[in-house]
Amino acid sequence: MMIDLTDTKSSAVNSALVEARHAIGSPALGMVLTLVIVTDESNQYDAMKAAVEAAREHPSRILVVIGRPGAEITPRLDAEVRVGDAGAGETVVLRLHGELADHAESVVLPLLLPDAPVVVWWPGKAPEAASADPLGVLAQRRITDAVAAPRRADWLEIRASAYTPGDTDLAWTRTTTWRSLLAAALDQRYDTINAAAVEAKAGNPSAELLALWLSDRLGVPVERVVSAGPGITAVHLRTESGDIAITRPDGVLATLSTPGQPDRHVALKRRDAAELIAEELRRLDPDDVYAATLAHAAEEAKARANGSSDDASPAAVEAAEHEAASVAVQAVPGSSTMAESADAAKAPAKRAASGAATKKTAKSGGSSGGSAGSRGSGTGGSRASKRTGGAS
Repeated sequence: MMIDLTDTKSSAVNSALVEARHAIGSPALGMVLTLVIVTDESNQYDAMKAAVEAAREHPSRILVVIGRPGAEITPRLDAEVRVGDAGAGETVVLRLHGELADHAESVVLPLLLPDAPVVVWWPGKAPEAASADPLGVLAQRRITDAVAAPRRADWLEIRASAYTPGDTDLAWTRTTTWRSLLAAALDQRYDTINAAAVEAKAGNPSAELLALWLSDRLGVPVERVVSAGPGITAVHLRTESGDIAITRPDGVLATLSTPGQPDRHVALKRRDAAELIAEELRRLDPDDVYAATLAHAAEEAKARANGSSDDASPAAVEAAEHEAASVAVQAVPGSSTMAESADAAKAPAKRAASGAATKKTAKSGGSSGGSAGSRGSGTGGSRASKRTGGAS
């Protein structure tokens, strides 16, 4: 059922929603969150389609906010209320004309579901500081997409400086299965990792985030290699006995190669926006691994600017410590597995402190010892295994 409202107000939209629910015989709400999509006319169809598909898994009230600013345009609100057409939930398309487009929060606030989480998604152009945006302030989670939006060369530093718990990006979501598969590959015996490489199409934000995650977790240099695409095409972890490699030249099927073992084929297709949004809606708590990766990006940028390799920034240390606190067992590279690492986790505190000192010394000397590999495989594996899906 669809109801068109012209030159209306939020209270009339709420009344239309109640009327539509009663008309189709479902007066109860039964929705778990409000998803606010901030977009324009050119992107609204694809964004709304993806949100409706995601609502099959997460019944939601979807509010599509389309601004039509202009000083010469008379301020007014037009709305389309759709209930029961497709998916589970309700969809309201709000077109804000004139000066009203600069005050979208005043229109959206009365339409939010009571006592339910709010997620705001910018499928195209997004504010540099999403948490400071008037609509972003209303949300527990704020989703941007560096792939779809125009971005500056220092976009990662901007995201890191403006990061607030609850921020995330679909470019990061696209790396989830890559990170899960890499963690699984390290959940067995392997030699010390001394370098890594990520191959992807030029300018791919997901590839840069994946490279930063590997650099942060493994403590080794990560080379960025340009390929023909699509998206990320390969990741190589260099060891003395050979490369641990994941290659995906066609964007559908990947091959996992490990020294001394036969190659294995793994489904690793590139997912659409609906699958990515559905994954992000599965968890509404802050993503500490994403926060630590952004902090590491800022740390690397600062080191390049200073021409030195300073210690981690306070944001990177805080995010890494928060993430480490949630990890029960860390893998030890060389001749151990995750299962065998459980015994190492029970070692005395003195040994742990000694390992930390060795790791710091190795980092300042520019080497990448076993402890750095341990941090990459253990923390990355534990965290990545919680977030399934998402190839770039």
